[in-house]
Amino acid sequence: MSTPSLLDRYEDRRTRRFLENEKLTAGWLPNWRTQHRRRILAGTVLALIALMFATAIASYFTMFAALVWLPVTIAFLPVWTCLQIVSGRQSDAPRHALDEREIAERNSARSIGLSVAQGLLMLPVFTLLWSASLDTLDHRALAYSAGGFVLASILFSGCLPAVLLAWTRPDDDPEDLP
Repeated sequence: MSTPSLLDRYEDRRTRRFLENEKLTAGWLPNWRTQHRRRILAGTVLALIALMFATAIASYFTMFAALVWLPVTIAFLPVWTCLQIVSGRQSDAPRHALDEREIAERNSARSIGLSVAQGLLMLPVFTLLWSASLDTLDHRALAYSAGGFVLASILFSGCLPAVLLAWTRPDDDPEDLP
């Protein structure tokens, strides 16, 4: 019998931890596990990330807008955590913790998230590349604004698989509930 590789041991450990955390949080927020309420949380996550994009763009014109990041982030973290709890963290679950259908749904949602990341990140990249030759721009403010846009893009594309899965997954069968 061969010894499991480092990657296999990591996957096994990750699966065990995921299942332990799933067991721990399975009873949390029971009234928020309906599709309607998951959609409310998903919409709130999207609205907060949209505020992050708006803040990033506005920070080019006034650095005062950058102060909005803190309250938006403080609001984002608990909403994102609640969405992850009520959706069972399916978007970042290890493959050994999911069945074939769930793996296919997760991979599809992750693929969409990656495509969105690639597209969104091109905007600040090309903006920074092309603006370097323009002396009329405030390059410091542009760099800060582009950095905020990159951060919002990464957050959006990282959260998008969970948002998509939470939005599209139907309600659990009442017979399956504890």
